[in-house]
Amino acid sequence: MSKVEAEGPSEAPNSESGSEPDAASTSGTESPVSSAKQATGAEPVASTAAPSEVPPGKPRRRRWGRWLMGGLLLTGLGLTTHTYVTLPDARPLAKENPKTTALMEQRADEAREAGRKPRRRQQWVSLSAISKPAVDAVLLSEDASFYLHDGVDTVELARAVGQAVEEGKLGRGASTLTQQLAKNLWLSTDRSLLRKAKELMLAHRLEEALTKQRILTLYLNVVEWGNGVYGIEAGAREHFGVSASQLTVAQGAVLASMLPSPRKRSPSSGSSALLKHSHRVVHALKVYRRISAEQEEVAHKEVDRLLGRASEDTGDDADEDGL
Repeated sequence: MSKVEAEGPSEAPNSESGSEPDAASTSGTESPVSSAKQATGAEPVASTAAPSEVPPGKPRRRRWGRWLMGGLLLTGLGLTTHTYVTLPDARPLAKENPKTTALMEQRADEAREAGRKPRRRQQWVSLSAISKPAVDAVLLSEDASFYLHDGVDTVELARAVGQAVEEGKLGRGASTLTQQLAKNLWLSTDRSLLRKAKELMLAHRLEEALTKQRILTLYLNVVEWGNGVYGIEAGAREHFGVSASQLTVAQGAVLASMLPSPRKRSPSSGSSALLKHSHRVVHALKVYRRISAEQEEVAHKEVDRLLGRASEDTGDDADEDGL
């Protein structure tokens, strides 16, 4: 009940509610109104009593507001449910290797539109057929918490979203390795919140259906490592002329450092960003005790030799795929 309803309308002095004042009882008695008029010589302003109830339109407007909000929430929930239900099923990937991916098809379409013949180099290998320093380099560079999260690193995601809000655009979004796999397998590289939402859902679906080892194996075999180059086996042969099992610490660090922008960063590009990041990856391998101090020293020298000590900043630090 409002304050107005609680107090009710004001009553006239010396009168009972709902009755007219008796003329006899008021004869010879000067009313406050008359006194005020005599004292000031002016007509007093009559006070208007507040209405005793809320206008009938307000509750109706509130009801419409609640209905509208509820409708929006139900619509959002329905769209989210429909999107989740219609997303691809990850369970077949537990035993089957995908014949192609959304990223491969996108790159092929881009090549045809540019009048070029699509190029595809890929050779599937098991996780045991990849040198351990190369696997460790990819994990430390792309997703150091891979074995600790359930597909989404909520802390890094919140930080990336906050940065995107501040800058007014979507940047690189600290995607986990599982999210990157989901995007490569089924989505596109467009920078949109809808794509990101699907990516998060698919990452959760991958984590539910597959083991961490299987997710890592799939990722290392489908991720892009240059123009028309997919998977670490093809990447090792394309850039160093060796198989994935023969990759050195330095070579693994260079391949891992290419991943943020694999078509721009290559060992022959002269990219200073690639050089700097490769050295950081080598140092991280030593910090996390994946290699010894002696191996770190050798790897740093090999990185310089492989990349020719790129001296000019080529401005390729940005991730071409975005959030």
